[in-house]
Amino acid sequence: MKHVNLRLPDDLHEQAKAAADADDRSLNSWLVSLVRRAVADDERPSAQGE
Repeated sequence: MKHVNLRLPDDLHEQAKAAADADDRSLNSWLVSLVRRAVADDERPSAQGE
């Protein structure tokens, strides 16, 4: 497992922490889920060319 230092503005950190708490997750777990989703979305074929 890799460690990444992420610097967030104070207000964004507070909002992210609140969202993680509302989802009953740690901030780290919540952020990992968002990154996983973003990467999965990038791997989907785009419908723009249709």
